[in-house]
Amino acid sequence: MAQCDICGKGLTFGIKVSHSHRRTNRTWKPNVRKVRAIVNGAPRTVNACTRCLRSNKVTRAI
Repeated sequence: MAQCDICGKGLTFGIKVSHSHRRTNRTWKPNVRKVRAIVNGAPRTVNACTRCLRSNKVTRAI
């Protein structure tokens, strides 16, 4: 699974608990998009999570 190149957000592990309290492992995946962004003055493709895109931490290349 991809990881955000800006903030480093990646896979998170935890335990799913059913109604009868049976516990199984599960993962939470980040909402990562492949976008063209300006990096060091040149357009480059980076993996960015939607939180970073929404908070304008990424300058999009047009």
